[in-house]
Formats: sequence, structure tokens, C-alpha cells
Amino acid sequence: MTLSPARVVVLDRDGVINRDSPDFIKSAAEWQPLPGALQAIAQLKAAGFLVAVATNQSGLARGLFDLDTLAGIHERMHSAVTQAGGRLDGIFFCPHGPDADCDCRKPAPGLLLQVAERFACGFEHMVFIGDSARDLAAARAVGARPILVRTGNGAATAAGLAADDDVLVCDDLAAAARLLIAEGGKHS
Repeated sequence: MTLSPARVVVLDRDGVINRDSPDFIKSAAEWQPLPGALQAIAQLKAAGFLVAVATNQSGLARGLFDLDTLAGIHERMHSAVTQAGGRLDGIFFCPHGPDADCDCRKPAPGLLLQVAERFACGFEHMVFIGDSARDLAAARAVGARPILVRTGNGAATAAGLAADDDVLVCDDLAAAARLLIAEGGKHS
């Protein structure tokens, strides 16, 4: 008997799960969930998805916060998700600045490669939900299914999509979660 591959939903953090800030999220107190996002994660978990976060955190390289502060922000996020009845299966982050020559800063696919390795998941079974063109590019680079949400930077990103771009655009994480659950995790 063979098991079907894991269905993994990867989420960008700022602008998808929580409010984004042009000044960066620099403390646990600044981390504020978007309406419906925590419940959406809980619903994805209840439907059998693995849920991970893949986030660029250049504030580390810029000296705006340190690893302990980032851990505190992520602890607050974990706690809020747990209180909503969900769970995050992993958080993957790029600590590098925009000028670093790394393979993990989106739009490079390194974070998604890490997710696939950790969960032994093929990219055809991975969905990446983000709010920026770099999120879409990272997903496309590995063959994962990209979904754009209009929260955070998503409305501006959606406005800039080419007319023939077939990326699915949802109002927010809750709408994307409902869609994925209704599809039963199928990758198109």
C-alpha cells in the first residue's frame, strides 16, 4: 500500500497571515493577525493539510531586530494559531538582505526547497499563498501552485498582473483556504 503524498500549503507571513508594515514587523507586539487568517489556518489543518510559513525577514540583516526577537514574533504567531484551533507545521525564513546572493530569499526558491525536503513533498502537491510578485515567482520556479491574496501588497500585485496570467487571485487567506478545502487539495 502506498500513501498519497502530503498536501502542503505554504504561506507568506506579512500581508497574508498578519498585517504588513513598510517599517517591518520588529516586535511581537507589532504582529497583528489579519481578520479570518488564524481561522483559515485552523480550517486547512482540519482538512488534512500541512501548513508552513515561508517568509523573507531582511530586518535581521538590516539590524532592525535579532533572532531572539524574531523567535518571539513567531511564538506569538504560533500561540495565536493554536488558540484559533490550528497549528503551523513549520516556519522557514530567509535572514538575508535584498542584495545578498542567497538562494533562500524569495523570489529564489530556496525556502520552498526546504519545505519540500522537510515534508518529503513533491512540488505538484504544494500550494504557495502570497501577496507579492516574488511569492508567485518562487512558487512558479519550483512548479508549486501559486495563489495571490489581495491583502497586504496583494491588491497592487493583482493590478500589475498580465491579462493572460492565470494565477488564482483570492480576497484573503480565508477565501483561499475555502477554495483549497472545496477542491480537496487537488493541484491544477
